[in-house]
Amino acid sequence: MALGFLWLLISGVTAAETTTNSVDPLCSDAELWSGKLITDICWSCLFPIRAAGASLGGGNVPSIATDEKFCFCTNSRNIPELGMTMGLWNPARLIEIVRNPWCSPALGGHKFSASNVRLIATTGKADFDASEMSFFNYHYFAFPLTILLDLFWDGRCNSDGYRDFDLLYVSELDPTWNNDLLAFFTSPETALFANPVAISACVADAAAAATGNPLDALFWCAGAWGHMYPLSGISPTSYGTDPRITSLLATRATASLHRRGLAWKTSGNDALCGGYIYPFIPKSQYRLSMFYPVAETESNHAIGETTFKWGAGRTYPGPGEDHLYILFRWQDCCVGL
Repeated sequence: MALGFLWLLISGVTAAETTTNSVDPLCSDAELWSGKLITDICWSCLFPIRAAGASLGGGNVPSIATDEKFCFCTNSRNIPELGMTMGLWNPARLIEIVRNPWCSPALGGHKFSASNVRLIATTGKADFDASEMSFFNYHYFAFPLTILLDLFWDGRCNSDGYRDFDLLYVSELDPTWNNDLLAFFTSPETALFANPVAISACVADAAAAATGNPLDALFWCAGAWGHMYPLSGISPTSYGTDPRITSLLATRATASLHRRGLAWKTSGNDALCGGYIYPFIPKSQYRLSMFYPVAETESNHAIGETTFKWGAGRTYPGPGEDHLYILFRWQDCCVGL
């Protein structure tokens, strides 16, 4: 099955490189379901893979990862079973940040809906005046790539249970995403961090993120990208569609899902027997890799890591202003012996 799927992808590379299947000229096609699913993925970003405390391959390990070598988890009959710990970076989600409502580059440039009913101020914009504000919608997909390609699967290493490409959330139906005031009422802790002291603390987070290790304790900061709150899609515009802005909004989207009990903590000793709902984003658990318009194929980046290190040349006017990110999530689990 996996070999047939790979052959289908590889055989479509030539056609994907020479044609564009976008239906709407204002909605770009990221060509996700083509040979790019093989060629434009950062496969080295799955490493290091840790088994019983030993690491295979190089790369960053989050500070909150388990420090255990062996573990016990109960089976379906409530009997403890001995296992060894395993950890790796799993491609878990796909987040697309788009200017036009309902546009989905991940689905070939098609739109989910032709209706703009109840859409109020949800059309994205990217002005070249830094005094203006930008707004983008997002779509949040389950993207368990290692399971889709039959590369790796274990029940305890798939905390949220997703095994297919699934649409999980769309911002067009979320009234808080385009309204800072409504976003405040869903996350009232915003008031605690709207002051110079809390904002200045983000300098430390930006410095830590530059080394690939963002500070989880400063959950209101997104490093060099800006402030995490309010959890909305509105942000000051710099120059057009900046990877910094789209990375910030992808992170806010993930943080808002954590805040609403819709996202999991999958790293640490307490997640070995299965992940659990966590109300604040554990930033070191995640890393982002741009897939479209210009893929990061050799590395990914930590939340808040300055775009001076990874963002140069990652966007271009027109179709290159819609951005797709693969969200890598560190997974700790207990594999039975």
